Amino acid sequence: MTPKDEFGKRDSKEPVPGPWDDALAQLREWDPNWAETCLEMTINPWTTGILPRKFVELVGVGLNAACTSLNPDGTRRHIRAALKAGATREEILMVLKMASVMSIHSCSLGAPVLLEEARAANVNPTKHSNNPATPACDKMRAVGQWNEAWDPFFELDPVWTDQFMATGLEIYGSGLMTPKMVELISIAFDASYTHMYAPGTRRHIKAALKLGATMEEIMEVLKLCVVQGVQACNMGVPILAEELNNLPPHSG
Repeated sequence: MTPKDEFGKRDSKEPVPGPWDDALAQLREWDPNWAETCLEMTINPWTTGILPRKFVELVGVGLNAACTSLNPDGTRRHIRAALKAGATREEILMVLKMASVMSIHSCSLGAPVLLEEARAANVNPTKHSNNPATPACDKMRAVGQWNEAWDPFFELDPVWTDQFMATGLEIYGSGLMTPKMVELISIAFDASYTHMYAPGTRRHIKAALKLGATMEEIMEVLKLCVVQGVQACNMGVPILAEELNNLPPHSG
């Protein structure tokens, strides 16, 4: 844990683990009580020891780099911290790939709606001739990894769906992370406040529990999603400081 002084407050000169950047120093100057209270809450997942520091930072990379977030400052901060904690280039790259393909939820959400509304409008989807080969989808089904939520967009475009699944197979079949770690990171993606994809959150929590994850480990991941909220301060506090400095001086 970050050292505290004799009065119980954290030494502002010590590096702070967690989701904060230099905005914390300004926040401490403007509102020291709230800054310290919020700091204690936000660094909690870094100090409980329930999840290894490297894994915590990898989750931080994912939450910031996710296609639903795209926070360059946070991504850089957590990549640096993950490397310092022993993460490899390949592990971080895997998280970035996972952060990319979560965009499939656009189809998970939209394809069923498209089929329903098309039926209501008496519009029929194009029939696919010759049953195109879909080896990646077939493999997903064979190993029990097929998700029924993918059926609607497979029906609409089986070739493209297979191309996407081939991309996913390359990521998730790499063996760089244990299946449990993959599920925990997936929970973070789906439960993050920039996404809040309930079906995926439930699916990955169920899978994580089945793979031996504890309730405490999953709760730590959810906490990491929540503390990500201080990105509002990381972004806004420096802007506020700049705009205050740009105000014209008060006249006599």
